[in-house]
Amino acid sequence: MKLLKFYTDSFRGLSPESWMLALVMLINRSGSMVLPFLGVYMTDQLHFSIQSAGLVLSLFGTGSVVGSWLGGMATDRFGEFRVQAFSLLLSVPLFCIIPLFRTEIGLAAIMFVLSSVSEAFRPANSVAITRYAKKENLTRVFSLNRMAVNLGFSIGPAMGGILSAFSYDLLFYTNAAAALLAAVTYIAFFRKRTYRNTETKQENTRKTVQQSPYKDVKFIVFCVACMIFSVCFFQFLNTLTIFYKEVAELSQKQIGFLLGYSGFIIVLMEMLLVQMAERNFPLKVTMFLGTLLCGISFALLRFDHSLAVLIISMTVLCIGEIWTLPFMATITAMRSGIHNKGAYMGLLGIAFSISFMITPFVGTSVAEKLGFNVLWISTAVIFTLVAIAFYFIVPWMIGKDEKKN
Repeated sequence: MKLLKFYTDSFRGLSPESWMLALVMLINRSGSMVLPFLGVYMTDQLHFSIQSAGLVLSLFGTGSVVGSWLGGMATDRFGEFRVQAFSLLLSVPLFCIIPLFRTEIGLAAIMFVLSSVSEAFRPANSVAITRYAKKENLTRVFSLNRMAVNLGFSIGPAMGGILSAFSYDLLFYTNAAAALLAAVTYIAFFRKRTYRNTETKQENTRKTVQQSPYKDVKFIVFCVACMIFSVCFFQFLNTLTIFYKEVAELSQKQIGFLLGYSGFIIVLMEMLLVQMAERNFPLKVTMFLGTLLCGISFALLRFDHSLAVLIISMTVLCIGEIWTLPFMATITAMRSGIHNKGAYMGLLGIAFSISFMITPFVGTSVAEKLGFNVLWISTAVIFTLVAIAFYFIVPWMIGKDEKKN
């Protein structure tokens, strides 16, 4: 009963605006069913070569870098409401016209534009969280949004698989409908809202920086560490599934079970574990432990391929993810000033977007040339080094060792 109370308490005290931001994110990401099936669409429906399909996917990743940068800059200039509304609304016609582009160059161009527009949403959404969340609940609200993203990505691909069996065009149109529903929901709720949480000059002291994040050396170092972390972590989305299939010899059903299990752990445990970390650990310790656990999860793959160990590895990875990713956004919000939060969130987003571009190539190349065992041990070593780096970078950047509250 005490555990149940502690769990339910982790959801209490969140503002209505925070719940609505999570709902909008859930609707939007539930419609994100195009990307998982884009490669199949290009090779099966449009008869592209694998190399051409890879080029289009790379342009999508490049667009996400541009979108993070533009979204951050535009948020500081025009406000997070306008940027989020614009991103969601403009995504609707862009999804609808994708079927009109049937050449490699044409599809690459429209996917670049689409990802630039859609990814502009992320830094604006992060800034909105800092404006509407109660200050003492900031990391929990970021976690709530991450739960919405994970739940949406669980729903989206499942729906996408059903829709693509009937028609790929239907897949794109449904994605457009989800973006429109998210836009209408967001605009209707937030167009007359006033910020719940604003900074004062007194609060905007030594920890915050008013200059551009691109001139903030400490924050750039932090973003580089976040990018290296992400390059290692996001093997979860590509190299790890290849390992499951070719080395662990799991069936498609078993791979689906493991991926679904990870989403279930995130949704079930994130708020509880975040609150536990907030109450007991300084930020530098939370980031250190979370990153180290991610390294341990990959190291386990070097020694045993049984299903039981794979489940343990995934569980450890999920706990590490929970104690790292939402706190990155919190630290970014703490470092930024009153008028540059969008740019700071945008630069953090760029770090993640770059990792999406690097990870598939690096992970598969190392696995092919040196083997998966070398890949997993190397990944664990890099995670350990990044964990140590976070332990020193975080207090160096935001002040003396302290808890978020």
